Order: sequence, then C-alpha cells, then structure tokens
Amino acid sequence: MPAPSAILAAGVAIPASQWLGHVVATLRVALAGYTLAVLVSIPLAVLLTGSRLLTRTIYPLLVVVQSTPIVAIAPILVVTIGPNDGARILITFLIAFFPIVVATVSGLLATPEELVELSRSLKAGRYREVLQIRLPFAMPYIFSALKVSITLAIIGAVVAELVAADRGLGFFIAYATSMFRIPAAFAGLGLLVAISLGL
Repeated sequence: MPAPSAILAAGVAIPASQWLGHVVATLRVALAGYTLAVLVSIPLAVLLTGSRLLTRTIYPLLVVVQSTPIVAIAPILVVTIGPNDGARILITFLIAFFPIVVATVSGLLATPEELVELSRSLKAGRYREVLQIRLPFAMPYIFSALKVSITLAIIGAVVAELVAADRGLGFFIAYATSMFRIPAAFAGLGLLVAISLGL
C-alpha cells in the first residue's frame, strides 16, 4: 500500500492535460449511458404500470438482465459491437437503468388510490392520470434512483474501459497497475472517487 505522499506525488507528476483527457473520456461514456438509461427507464416504467401483460412479459426479462454479471458479458458486447464508445455506452446503460425502472414503478404504484379514483371521477384520461397525478407523486422515488444510477453509470464506464479502451480513468488504472505504477493507479482511483462523490 503506497503512502499518501507517494500517491500525491505520482498524481502531480502526470500532466494535467493527460488527466483531463482521461476524465473527459470517462465522463462522456458515463453521461451518455446515464442519459440513455433515463430516457428509456421512465417511459418503460410508465408502460409497465399501465399494462399487466407488459409487466408479466418484460419485467422478468429486466430482472434476468440485471442478474447477469455485466463484467462477464462486457467482453462479449465489445466483440459483438466493436471496441468503440457504442459498446461502452451500452455497458453503462445496462448497469444504470434498472434502479430507475424499479424506483419509478414503485413511485407510480405508491400513488394514493383516492387520488387516482378522484381523477377518474373527473373523467381524466390515462395520459392525464399519469402526467398530473402519478408522476408528480413518484418524483421523490425517481430522484433517489437518479442519484444512485449516476454513481452506477461511473462504475459502468470504468468496467467498459477495463475491457476495451485506449483512454479513460478505468483504462489508466488498469495500465498503471500492469506497469506496477501502483501510486499512479491509486491517484487515478482517488480522482475517480472524487468524481463519483461530486455527481
């Protein structure tokens, strides 16, 4: 275990432009996968709460996907899609989207039944029921899931970079470790933790 002073010295010895390149690469993949997860998860959760058929058919598939170790299928995805940002974004998406789906479904279903019945008595359609009653009530659930998922998106980006990348903090940590530059690897890890805490 390197001393903190050795880690700090190793971090300072690396040019800021090099650190910036790795940080930008990791954030680009993480934010793209996270954004895709949000855009897919919330509408999917709305569909799941509105259809028992979809819940019975799609939800088990989501559980299977979530139960599959992403580290195990990441190399397969990279080989299938190619060692590019598309594969890394897909890996990040697969890690980040499930908590948003589950939390949004829970929030939508936790809406007080009397509010739903009131909206139906006022002839509100399904669209207005979801948009004006269920979604506002589900917002605390959704925002909690978004906070969790942004951290998972960073993890997903790092996992993807460990599999196939030529830039990014995950790549830097793996490369530094392979060259036995352990203080530099810890410096990269510290920067990665700081980014995760800051998001």
